[in-house]
Amino acid sequence: MTPFFTMSLLFGLTFGQTASLCAPSEYIIHVEKRECAYCLAINTTICSGFCMTRDSNGKKLLLKSALSQNVCTYKEMFYQTALIPGCPHHTIPYYSYPVAVSCKCGKCNTDYSDCVHEKVRTNYCTKPQKLCNM
Repeated sequence: MTPFFTMSLLFGLTFGQTASLCAPSEYIIHVEKRECAYCLAINTTICSGFCMTRDSNGKKLLLKSALSQNVCTYKEMFYQTALIPGCPHHTIPYYSYPVAVSCKCGKCNTDYSDCVHEKVRTNYCTKPQKLCNM
């Protein structure tokens, strides 16, 4: 094999796999309000996966632009609204949530994403559950 072909093959395998690791994936959000009788389980899509990052061990030697830590985030999304069942009249029974259409590796935008990884995630219902398929 020629060196050009070998390098092209390695480049394609390396960056082709990396790009495919950040993609929309199915996810269930559990939503409940204290005033409402039910918990709503919502099927949606979120951006999930891995992105290439740079090692920041040499941060004193490198420019800040070379220290980017990319995350899997929304490229295209829209918001959907669900009605939480069993709410009294004085409570707003609606919940809006993002639906990922496509994803990208990039900087985390705090305008619409939670950029902090929590150690403990509680994604469950404490009340009777209703399923919402949107």
